[in-house]
Amino acid sequence: MTTPLPAPVPAVGVVCLRGEEVLLIRRGTPPRQGEWSLPGGRIEPGERAVDAALRELREETGVEAEITGLIDVVDGLFPEAGRHYVLIDYAARWLSGEPVAGDDAVEARFVELDGVETLVDWAETRRVIRMAAGAR
Repeated sequence: MTTPLPAPVPAVGVVCLRGEEVLLIRRGTPPRQGEWSLPGGRIEPGERAVDAALRELREETGVEAEITGLIDVVDGLFPEAGRHYVLIDYAARWLSGEPVAGDDAVEARFVELDGVETLVDWAETRRVIRMAAGAR
């Protein structure tokens, strides 16, 4: 018998684009620890989702950006980590800063959009990056 997942946690992700590059982080904590992903994290109590997105981007990468739109809302079901996130993914345009890993990221860097398919494991992350890149 499987253990039921806890109540969903609201979280944000940011597809930060700089020309033909997207900003990725290597996760330092579960779920999907060690994998390449989007910068993001939990929304704090009383915090607007869009503000959380920019805060998490800054905390995990040191990069400043402007939100250009909502991409999608994704269920992140991670039974192996006992987690369920409702991920609100935003598109953003890079403004300043070179990525430096911070918070729970162990690495942060811009990668060519062409390299996302081989670098990112989770299909949902690849999908939202394609959506953001196609909407430019």
